Amino acid sequence: MKNRLACAALIAAAFSNPSASAENWEVTRLVPSSAFHGVHGLGIDQEGHLFAGSVAGAALYEVDIAGATAKVAIPAPVGMADDIAFAPDGTMAWTGFLAGDLYARKGDGPIKKLASGLPGINSLAFRKDGRLYATTVFLGDTLYEIDVEGVKPPRQIMEKMGGLNGFEFGPDDKLYGPLWFKGQIAKVDVDKAELTVVADGFKVPAAVNFDSKGNLFVVDTALGQLVRVDPKSGAKAMVAQLKPSLDNLAIDDRDRIYVSNMADNGIQEVDPATGEAKQIIIGKLALPGGIGVTSEDGRDTIHVADVFAYRTVDGATGEVIEKARMHAAGVTLEYPMSATAKGNDVVLSSWFTGTVQVIDGKTGATRDMLHGFKVPHDAIVLADGSILVAELGTKSLVRVGGEHGKDRTTLIGDLEGPIGLVRGKADEVYITEAFAGTVARVDSNGEKTVLARELKMPEGLARGSDGKLIVAEVGAKRLIEIVPETGEVTEIAADLPIGLTGAPGGLPTHIPTGVAVGATGVIYFSSDIENAIYKAVRK
Repeated sequence: MKNRLACAALIAAAFSNPSASAENWEVTRLVPSSAFHGVHGLGIDQEGHLFAGSVAGAALYEVDIAGATAKVAIPAPVGMADDIAFAPDGTMAWTGFLAGDLYARKGDGPIKKLASGLPGINSLAFRKDGRLYATTVFLGDTLYEIDVEGVKPPRQIMEKMGGLNGFEFGPDDKLYGPLWFKGQIAKVDVDKAELTVVADGFKVPAAVNFDSKGNLFVVDTALGQLVRVDPKSGAKAMVAQLKPSLDNLAIDDRDRIYVSNMADNGIQEVDPATGEAKQIIIGKLALPGGIGVTSEDGRDTIHVADVFAYRTVDGATGEVIEKARMHAAGVTLEYPMSATAKGNDVVLSSWFTGTVQVIDGKTGATRDMLHGFKVPHDAIVLADGSILVAELGTKSLVRVGGEHGKDRTTLIGDLEGPIGLVRGKADEVYITEAFAGTVARVDSNGEKTVLARELKMPEGLARGSDGKLIVAEVGAKRLIEIVPETGEVTEIAADLPIGLTGAPGGLPTHIPTGVAVGATGVIYFSSDIENAIYKAVRK
């Protein structure tokens, strides 16, 4: 399994001709695979090797720039890296954002945990003397000095800076970095715990880095811009116009700039003299989770919750169309991880932000963005227009109505890992309980009837026009069909590339495998291992 994460080329070779289909079904890849699972922090070692981190994929990659491929350098879960930094002695350190851990390794030596218990640990940088500093962002807002031996606890220096994100020490031994929530670039004297604003007027600055001449470069994730800043005067000059959803940058000893883009699942090389950008790696999808299908005139459109973007896929051609991407200025989107679609309603949900978003499938406009859910893993629009949410955090199905979803009632509780959710023929709904290994029907009065038991991590759920349920049994890496009236289970396809090993603790820090059924009975499912979409067609 670990080789499937190694690089796009290896993945493509391994699954170019899938043979893992049951006798009556043919399984083919509709959207091709890609190297990362969302790409974030970048770092360059003393030999000029480029490294990239992924939070959702919980892995740290080494990038072959010339070959345009990537291989896993440190696998999940320890490899989770939101940022990467190299010490003067060559030691590589990285931050496990969701796990709250900070790790380091010198050369091929053992991995050492330097700090733990810091959820949201995000950015880090070494001083010239080898001391290490790190911040928490999004799940915290604190600057620490980290003991490079991992013996002493982190020493807090400052807090409430405004989201001090991807930073670096400058030639003056001051820490320069963006204040994500303030649109500013700041300079911090870590010895005096003093912060000074260097430049202002950014939309959402995400990271900074210095070149060999002392120029300070900034990526603005909302505007998709690479900007040069004079650290003394604060004067700004745009170097390159890229796409929004930029995350980090790294500059090598020849002053070549490498920029990561979360939504593109890719890395670009930018020439600071001309602003010309060359794509090194890019993906059609970033990290597909839940999916839904709408059909018109016999043509299926797959709606994909792609974590860093909302995209649609043509069920016949595999063409991918981007509808919205994370952090782009003026765009409403919050890390979509699950998607359902019915009629003109597309519903995206995100356990990370606790949100449910209702989109007009025709115009792409957001009709409502509902907040305050506790780990929502799926949501559907019911016949009366209300919304039913599978809320993993409360083990419940929550019915939502009223203006902006202000009226919320629990339909049923005590569910063991509610993940997938689909409407039935009438008022009933069906749900997967991943932890219990069951698929159940829930009637409008909240009464539950278990249809299938002893499944291995059932997640994605869809219902065909014949009433049969299609389930992604992730723990068994297969698709199954369930007859609701009898509970009969039939395998559709096995040995599938689903079930990415991610962050420690499993759910809820997990991207669900999505399943959907088109108008003609074609089954679509997402592959989190490959960042691909597959289709299963009855022979």
